Amino acid sequence: MYVSGIIEKMETQLAQEVLYWLPLGDERILMNEFIGEAISLKYNHQINCIICGRKTAKSFAQGLCFTCFSKSPENSECIIRPELCSGHLGQGRNAEWELEHHVKPHYVYLAASSDIKVGVTRDTQIPTRWIDQGADAALLFAKTPNRYLAGLMEVNLKNHLTDRTDWRKMLRGEKTEKNILEIKHSLRQFLSPEFQAYFIEDDTLTFIHYPLITSPEKVTSIGLEKTPLVEGVLNGIKGQYLIFDTGNVINIRAHGGYNITLEA
Repeated sequence: MYVSGIIEKMETQLAQEVLYWLPLGDERILMNEFIGEAISLKYNHQINCIICGRKTAKSFAQGLCFTCFSKSPENSECIIRPELCSGHLGQGRNAEWELEHHVKPHYVYLAASSDIKVGVTRDTQIPTRWIDQGADAALLFAKTPNRYLAGLMEVNLKNHLTDRTDWRKMLRGEKTEKNILEIKHSLRQFLSPEFQAYFIEDDTLTFIHYPLITSPEKVTSIGLEKTPLVEGVLNGIKGQYLIFDTGNVINIRAHGGYNITLEA
């Protein structure tokens, strides 16, 4: 196989082992088929914004040109900090976009990898969000009518949990021994009365298994700017990372908009 084009973050499907498709130009390549095989990714020294499509000399925020980075609603501050969302007030960088994406049901969730973390995502992004973060298990904590309220709950819970994933530990396969169900119910006591109604009683756990031959003992993150040719045996995929037998890993999401050639 020899395919060139612009890449975006891998599309996923929850299965016995997560299925990963790499959007590459006009192709959609099932990367699971190459695990255990030698592949190479060659950077063709071109980047196109994943929103507007224009060429850009530098990628901002995982695939944006500077204009979209500065002005697009997809990169507004509330993407990282949901508690700052103003879509429910009819405001934001683009009120219509906010209405469609942020004034919709959102979940506050707990996810387990090397630790238990709290996060926020739109209802349509479950379980995609968990997979992208490399979670081994996850469950729903609360459901709110908009992003702003979910963000306020997350801020409250961050006093007791982290909101970040340690990507090195995640890729090495380190798993927490904490009981995610016990933590969920212990956290309920910290919710203010107005948030109690959003708590989800259902304790259904989603377990996620990734296509991995073995987890690496040590990981080295590489980028296409400094390493324009990445090659080796594909040892597995977790989160949005391709993991090679050398211990080198590359975050595909961080290279959205890059023009590459995949050879396998």
